[in-house]
Amino acid sequence: MRITDVTIACVLLTFGGLQASRAQDVATGQPLLPPRPIPGIALPEPGDPAPASPLPGAATVAPSLNTPTAHTALPLVPFTSARDALRAWVRDSTAGDKVGAVRALEYAASQGHVAAQFKLGRMYAGGEGVPANDLKAFEYFSKIADENADAVPGTAQGRMVGNAFVALGGYFSDGIKGSYVKPDANRAFDMFHYAASYFGDPDGQYNLARLYMKGQGTHRDPRQAARWMKLAAEKGHAPARAAFGEMLIRGGEGVPRQPVLGLMWLAMAREGADPVRETWIIERHDAAFAAASSSDRAAALAMIERQQLASSPGEQKAPVEQR
Repeated sequence: MRITDVTIACVLLTFGGLQASRAQDVATGQPLLPPRPIPGIALPEPGDPAPASPLPGAATVAPSLNTPTAHTALPLVPFTSARDALRAWVRDSTAGDKVGAVRALEYAASQGHVAAQFKLGRMYAGGEGVPANDLKAFEYFSKIADENADAVPGTAQGRMVGNAFVALGGYFSDGIKGSYVKPDANRAFDMFHYAASYFGDPDGQYNLARLYMKGQGTHRDPRQAARWMKLAAEKGHAPARAAFGEMLIRGGEGVPRQPVLGLMWLAMAREGADPVRETWIIERHDAAFAAASSSDRAAALAMIERQQLASSPGEQKAPVEQR
């Protein structure tokens, strides 16, 4: 079977677990914050070409009888191009050869292939097929952000770059223990703001809203927090839906109190929540509905039903306010 570039790209996106934002947001009315240079160690580049094969009949060195068997030497540059390496990655992944698959991805990444860099960043961040290494993940995401900040939003590459900025924002928020990456709220704000405003990334918008709520890396601004949270909620981001719903139920600080609308967002958040990782959404939904009046609960459920009827089959959408 011939493996095409389209096949490779589709498999990369599938294995990478990429969450695509549904649409590019228009300008926020504020100047975009271009990313500042990100500190990092240069990623390894391919070495020199492998030495020529020995002449026929040349002697080879055998391992000593009393020592472990010697490993077969691998050529330093086993691929002719990034495309060739990605074909090998697909082949080795399918065959269960994790070592070969990682080696192929690393070669493609060293050649500037964004999808390979993104996949490796995700692998090292989550310890998928490789030992978890946040610093390596940070450096792959840094390389993506430094070299592709002007990627076209809404494209597959644009979504990967937006995700990379979000990942960097998380690393700058917490720092990486024992490394040069220290907690830096200002840098975290820059990363989340760029992902949210330029790429329209819902994770970036959600995290940016949280910074505005807490006043971390920027001045505290509940109105901006609600605005960014709403934009992420409209894209189906479950945590943003839950947080925005609670804002509307509480009201205050520039956010009008709209308990029925808040219950609606919480109910939609509960439907999209991961029951294992996002139990807090379910708990807050249940608490809010238990405290609400019967009329408010009925009105919220009616709003949800209208949303479902207005949506295309199999998909629920919230009213979207263009910006």
